[in-house]
Amino acid sequence: MSVTLAIHSAGPGVTLQDAGRLGYLRFGVSEAGPMDPLAFSTANLAAGNLAGATAIEVSLGGLDVAAEGGVIPVAIAGGNFNVSLDGNKLPHAVHLALKPGARLSIRPGPSGTWTYLSIGGRIDIPSVLNSNATHTRSGLGGLNGRGLVAGDRIPISASRNAEQSIFTILAPWLERPSDVIRVMLGPQEDYFDPDQISAFLRGPWTVSVRSDRMGYALEGPKLSHAKGFNIVSDGIAMGAIQIPGDGRPVVLMADRQPTGGYPKIANVIGPDLGRLAQLRPGSRFRFTAVSFQEAIEARKAEQAALASSIVLEPLRRDSFSAEFLLALNLVDGVTAGADEVPS
Repeated sequence: MSVTLAIHSAGPGVTLQDAGRLGYLRFGVSEAGPMDPLAFSTANLAAGNLAGATAIEVSLGGLDVAAEGGVIPVAIAGGNFNVSLDGNKLPHAVHLALKPGARLSIRPGPSGTWTYLSIGGRIDIPSVLNSNATHTRSGLGGLNGRGLVAGDRIPISASRNAEQSIFTILAPWLERPSDVIRVMLGPQEDYFDPDQISAFLRGPWTVSVRSDRMGYALEGPKLSHAKGFNIVSDGIAMGAIQIPGDGRPVVLMADRQPTGGYPKIANVIGPDLGRLAQLRPGSRFRFTAVSFQEAIEARKAEQAALASSIVLEPLRRDSFSAEFLLALNLVDGVTAGADEVPS
């Protein structure tokens, strides 16, 4: 019997994502990919996968899944969501073997907007333009180009053997303060007078309810343009901050358009994309400008964290009922070293 992951419920915005549909922006095809690349990579590495392997991105809509046809090892990492197995609460960053008949539930918790469910094996679906990333606006990738819904069954191949135990994933690099988001100014900062640059950095800014995977709309000071708000359209990187005619910034995210014709006052640096993505509507923060070298050092620190060992710590036995524990074969903790897990 083939092994599948059965979707029992999935709220809006739950999609299959890999590292992104790279190399096609010049043809007008958006990359898609994870909203929080660091959390996405952490979940994959904890599951024993390559950092860019296909995983399920879970939004505030939540997700309920079960294994069919065999045990499926899974890892969850990202925002501070409420995770439970058969009604028993688990850590928000966790590795476990999902046995047939058990129900794994992921629901919004105290903080965070996205978390990632990575399969210890391979999600076996056809790729589109060398990627499984879902871009729902264009209907590309994922499962028939759409978000997951109740009744979907995702085929799993090359599923790894897993200890019948539950482990907390210790990944301290995911504990990221989000009250300050680092940016590099430009490439069109000359379209704004110095006082408007200062107002942009001073803020504060609030994430609007109009935010989604395409862009995070911000509420705060209204910025004015020194040279008008139209430019010759150019390429859009993830994290680019456009200032449209209404003066309200929009941070372009994973499902962004390939090009845009509004001036870009700054760009969120790569290591802070996940920090921003995890902010819920109503969250307040401000921007701070950093140099190119500071951005490079931040990226190096992020890569060093991912290259270090991801420790899997066994849960305490008194966290669960006796009936629940009898269904598990609890073992001691293990460590996934950088030389054991592809990066």
